[in-house]
Amino acid sequence: MALLLLLLQLGTLVAAAAAAGTDRDALLAIKAAVSDPSGKLRSWNDTGHLCQWPGVNCTAGRVTCLDVSGHGLTGTLSPAVGDLSHLKVLNLTGNGISGSIPASLGRLRRLTYLSLGDNAFTGVIPAALGNLTAIQVMFLDYNHLTGGVPEWLGSLQSLNNLGLTNNSLSGCIPPSLGNLTNIRLLRLGENLLEGGIPNTLSYLPILRIFQVYTNRLVGEIPPGFFNMSSLQEFPIDDNGFHGQLPVGAGARWPHLQRLFLNENGLSGPIPPSLGNLTSIQLLMLGGNRLEGGIPDALSHLPDLRIFQVYRNCLTGEIPTGFFNMSSLREFSIVDNGFHGELPAGAGARWPHLQNLLLGDNGLSGPIPASLAMASSLRILSLANNSFTGHVPPEIGRLCVQYLELGNNELTATDVGGWEFLDALTNCSGVVGIYLNRNKFGGAMPGSVARLSPELQGLSLAFNRISGEIPSGITNLVGLQTLDLTSNLLTGEIPEGIGQLKNLQRLRLRENKLTGQVPSSIGGLSQLLSLDLGNNLLNGSIPPSIGSLKLLTQINFSGNKLTGHVPKQLFLLPSLSVAMNLSDNRLDGQLPHEIGQLVQLATMALSGNRFSGEVPTELGSCQSLEFLGLDKNLFVGSIPSSLSRLKALKKLNLTSNKLTGRIPPERSQMSGLQGLYLSRNGLYGGIPAGLQNMGSLIELDVSYNHLDGIVPMRGVFANTTGFKMAGNGELCGGATQLRLPPCRRTNSIRHHHMFLKIALPTIGLALALFLAMLFALLWCRRRRRSRITADTTTRSVLNGNNYPRVSYAQLAKATENFSNANLIGAGKYGSVYQGILPLKTKGSFEVQDVDVAVKVFHLQQIGASRTFLSECEALRRVKHRNLINIVTCCSSIDAEGNEFRALVFDFMPNYSLDRWLHPSLLDNTEGCTLSVIQRLNIAVDIADALNYLHSSCEPPIIHCDLKPGNVLLGEDMMACIGDFGLAKLLLDPRSHGHENSESTIGIRGTIGYVAPEYGTSGEVSTYGDVYSFGIMLLEIFVGKAPTSDAFRDGLTLPEVVGEAFPDKIEQILDPVLLLDEESELYSTVYDCLVSAIRVGLSCCRQAPCQRMAMRDAAAELCSIRDACARACGQ
Repeated sequence: MALLLLLLQLGTLVAAAAAAGTDRDALLAIKAAVSDPSGKLRSWNDTGHLCQWPGVNCTAGRVTCLDVSGHGLTGTLSPAVGDLSHLKVLNLTGNGISGSIPASLGRLRRLTYLSLGDNAFTGVIPAALGNLTAIQVMFLDYNHLTGGVPEWLGSLQSLNNLGLTNNSLSGCIPPSLGNLTNIRLLRLGENLLEGGIPNTLSYLPILRIFQVYTNRLVGEIPPGFFNMSSLQEFPIDDNGFHGQLPVGAGARWPHLQRLFLNENGLSGPIPPSLGNLTSIQLLMLGGNRLEGGIPDALSHLPDLRIFQVYRNCLTGEIPTGFFNMSSLREFSIVDNGFHGELPAGAGARWPHLQNLLLGDNGLSGPIPASLAMASSLRILSLANNSFTGHVPPEIGRLCVQYLELGNNELTATDVGGWEFLDALTNCSGVVGIYLNRNKFGGAMPGSVARLSPELQGLSLAFNRISGEIPSGITNLVGLQTLDLTSNLLTGEIPEGIGQLKNLQRLRLRENKLTGQVPSSIGGLSQLLSLDLGNNLLNGSIPPSIGSLKLLTQINFSGNKLTGHVPKQLFLLPSLSVAMNLSDNRLDGQLPHEIGQLVQLATMALSGNRFSGEVPTELGSCQSLEFLGLDKNLFVGSIPSSLSRLKALKKLNLTSNKLTGRIPPERSQMSGLQGLYLSRNGLYGGIPAGLQNMGSLIELDVSYNHLDGIVPMRGVFANTTGFKMAGNGELCGGATQLRLPPCRRTNSIRHHHMFLKIALPTIGLALALFLAMLFALLWCRRRRRSRITADTTTRSVLNGNNYPRVSYAQLAKATENFSNANLIGAGKYGSVYQGILPLKTKGSFEVQDVDVAVKVFHLQQIGASRTFLSECEALRRVKHRNLINIVTCCSSIDAEGNEFRALVFDFMPNYSLDRWLHPSLLDNTEGCTLSVIQRLNIAVDIADALNYLHSSCEPPIIHCDLKPGNVLLGEDMMACIGDFGLAKLLLDPRSHGHENSESTIGIRGTIGYVAPEYGTSGEVSTYGDVYSFGIMLLEIFVGKAPTSDAFRDGLTLPEVVGEAFPDKIEQILDPVLLLDEESELYSTVYDCLVSAIRVGLSCCRQAPCQRMAMRDAAAELCSIRDACARACGQ
């Protein structure tokens, strides 16, 4: 018996030794698969007992815990980890382990704690982990995992903590997670998850923390979540959730501490019931569409630390209770419609407040000096309001990091008002001071030079500051942005400016600075943007500018600079946005090195004294979109190499001494929109190929020595876009040009004479007989057509309120529909300008009225339906921003064919399409759209669409919204036209979807048509919203959605979305960058960001995620008003 016991003990020892050996082998295999730079696993070897190795814990000689977190290990995780059969805890957090998660982990049936977070694991979550039935904690956060969230996770009934944050998981959240009745923490944030939140998750009984922030989730928040009394944290921000918060939201969240609903699409009012969140510390509702006021109940939450409602549609006054909330750390109401004054004691009861963000509202009155009592304040942002008076000196003693007071009505003079800036000189931690767009005046205080050397941003732009720039400003060695644009500064630019080695943006435009450009500027090695335009600078451009290897844009225009442009400037490959040297006194020949500027988009050299030939090397500047060499002394011929500039939109060579012929290769420049060659010595004919350039809308060849035939088509048919005065030998062309006819050759004349002689008499008689027969039939048909036309006109427009016009009247009004009067053409019709005698309303007086006549191409299938659709839509509407119909005509033309036309008010500024890509280099005044004009146009379009969608019964869907269908009146007021594809929404209760006849084909124009139109075929108001969003982006980006700039599958919204909001300078219309560049860093920049945000919100892929048209119209109106206020308009 004793022997038997001895054998059993011996067997147990042998088995234990074998098991220990297996654990040892597994650990050594794990060590072998990783790199251990810190040597933490050095003692893992055969000499010591494995249970004494660092990070290893044992029970009864078996490894039960392996914790090597934060050791900096790299490599892969060996599959041998699955051999640690007694393992309960595995913690590898905070290393750099990569590769896939071993499926062998599924063999660890005793495992209760698994943490692989903060590594570099890739691949899918292995299905073998579903075998870990004892698992309680599983953290796989902060890796690179892909695939979906596995359904089988819902079967791990012991799981109480699941973390999958910050991976690349996609697909939907599985409803099976609702089976995890023991779950307390569920983290799914920062992934690519789609769909909605399953309703099953709202019934998890003890869930405390639920995180799904930064995904692509949509839909409404399941109602059950508002009844989860166990919730402590509910971050669902940065998704696409919509709908309203329920009336009782917050009443059943007694333990909720953090509620993150920001950056979604929530609408409606803020429920006062949120005032029941007595445990709330962080309440974030920003970036939604919430409206109404802030409920007073929220200002009494006892532990509230961060309150954010930025970028909503909230109005009213700030509840006074917030000014007594001593627990606050951050209070952000930026970009809303709040008004009123700040109370006199504001700040006295904010001992812990760090961030006070009140910008972009309608707040007014003085800035209370009591704000200085908020002694913990680090960011004070009151920008874009209507605050008045002096800035209290006490504000300077606050020593905030960021002081943002731009775009108000604050004042200062030599007598007083600058004391706050003096006080700031004692603050070592100040990072940014932004005082742009106020009424600060007097000399720039010397205290500017004594500000902290840690200061990174200083903006005093668009004020009334005079005097010289203090030389001591060069002591601010930490500056990255110095913006003194549009003041009254005099004197010279300090020579020591080159000491600001961190400077990235230097803007001194629109002052009265004199002297030379300091050569020390060449020492600003980090400089990206240099703007010294519109001053009184003289001398030459220093060659040291060539040392600015990061420079993307330079503006020296409007000065008195002389001499040659240094070659070094043309050797800067970083120049990509703009080079503007126009309107100086620069001379000499342009160097061959100019061809090195291969990334440059805008080159403006006009208004100088450059001579010699236009360099052929310019043909290498493949990114050029605007090239202005006008008003110089260039000689020789136009180099054919310019035809290689495929991206070029505007080419201006006006007012030089060029000779030779117009190169025929110009017709190969497929994107050219404007070609300006006037006032040179060019001779020969106009290349016929120019008439085939569909993009060309302006051509000026006036005051040259051109001769020969003027082509008839394309730009030559548009007499407003084609200018040719001052050329003596041109002939032919459009009738309205009044050029002499071109002489025929003798051979053609003799050929015609032969045909006349050879024509048989019987043939002539037959022709006369047929002519008489057709004339008789035509007269009878014409008589019937008059009756039919009157009836049709009255029926399609529903009444007798429209004047009757005949085909003959319209033909006379448009000079027989001549090409000279053609102002546009499309698939279903052509539009002609004409003058039509009409009776004025309410009298019998007849006056000549400028009209636009749209003649339908009835031979085109669908044109008749388009005519009726447009009439049906137009007879129902009346709005200042919809094109006004004068009348219509349904008749027979001169050849007996059916004829249909609509007559509209003539819009003298034509379509928006012609204005979206203006040339900075054209010498015609007012040829570009300012930011304010673009915003006005956007508001007009939005108002019209809102009327069609919300005020018409039934609602009308345009279906073909694009810049070509937006017309501009004499005062640049926008009107929507072309309702040929318009559709009536017969059942407005059907969530915006049409329930009438289905439509064959895609409705609309490629690039603007909503993506769902290509699949379901159902039209909706959401489709118009999408088209509007695309057009809104185009208005500010300056590129059509079908532009060659969007290649490799990228779309306009995708390109803009990637740049939004921090890099919008890279995608804005270059015209804005050049003409309004300085404003991009002040109020107008914020307006542009806000407008583009509306555009992106309107053209989201999913229809339900897009803004409603009424919301877009309201928001754009607010943006426009704020911008106009800032610009003093």
